[in-house]
Amino acid sequence: MNRWSKVMLCVLGLTWQTYGWADGAKLYTAKLCHTCHGANGAKPIMPLYPKLCGQSAEYLKQQSLLIKSGKRNSGMSAAMMAMVSAVTEAEFDQIAKFLEGAPCSDSAPEASKAKKK
Repeated sequence: MNRWSKVMLCVLGLTWQTYGWADGAKLYTAKLCHTCHGANGAKPIMPLYPKLCGQSAEYLKQQSLLIKSGKRNSGMSAAMMAMVSAVTEAEFDQIAKFLEGAPCSDSAPEASKAKKK
């Protein structure tokens, strides 16, 4: 690898981190996961959709890749195929790590503060 390539890799790596492109929470929103699974994967819009918060990152990533490849085609997988078609494996990894640690509260932070008063 020549010097120019190394410099470009460093710049790209810093840019990636600086703008938060690797941030799972931002990807979760950018890839529209929240539209069906709710904020933090805690409150799906339909009973058939699974809660994703607190699930194992490895499991979430594996299932997402199976849906994308068409190897998992049961239940609501057909609806998911279109949504995951533009998600890369690295993005699945970041989103899954975010969801693994996401709080599974159904209420928004403001609502929980209001209840305490």
